[in-house]
Amino acid sequence: MEFITLKNKDTARLVKDLLMYPLKVNRDESGILVETLRRDWPDIYGPGREFAMQYYSVTPPGLARDEDVWHTHPTVQEDRFLVINGEIVVAVADARDGSETKGVLNLFYMKPDEDPYILLIPKNTLHGFMVVSKLPATLLNFPTAVYNPQEEARVPYAQADVRFPDGTPFSWDLVRSYLQKTNG
Repeated sequence: MEFITLKNKDTARLVKDLLMYPLKVNRDESGILVETLRRDWPDIYGPGREFAMQYYSVTPPGLARDEDVWHTHPTVQEDRFLVINGEIVVAVADARDGSETKGVLNLFYMKPDEDPYILLIPKNTLHGFMVVSKLPATLLNFPTAVYNPQEEARVPYAQADVRFPDGTPFSWDLVRSYLQKTNG
C-alpha cells in the first residue's frame, strides 16, 4: 500500500486531473500563517474553478466518512481538501469511462505539520477520507460549486469495485490494518 505525499507525488501515477497544490507556511515568533486559497493560483483556481463556498468538518479519530460508500460529484463540482489539524488518508478512485487513468486508486496522506497542500479532487471521481491521527481532524473544503443535492452521489463499494493494485477490493479496514502494522 503506497500513500502519496508531496515528497513522492512525482513518482506516483495520479488520477487524471487531480492536483496537489503545495502551501507555504510562514513562521515567526507569533506563530504561523498559511494562505489557503488565492485567485492568482491558476492551477487550483480559475475559470471553472472559482470560489463557490467553503466549509469545514471535524471528524473523530479512526472514523471514515462513510465506511462502505464512495462520494462522487457527477457533473460540476470539484472538491479542494485541506487538512488543518490532525491527519487523514484520502482515497480517490477513477471510475470515469474514457479516462486514461480509469481503475487507478490513489491514497493521499495529509498531515498539515509536514508539507501542507490542497488536494483538488476532479469531478466524477470516487473519493472519501478517514482520520488516522489520535486526535480529531479538521478538514476544510473549498468546492467549486454551491451545495446541490443533485451533485452529491454515493456509490456502494461493491458496485464501484475499486481495487488495490494487488486486486484486493478497497476497504478502510485494510487501510487501518496496514497503518497499524507499519506504525506499531
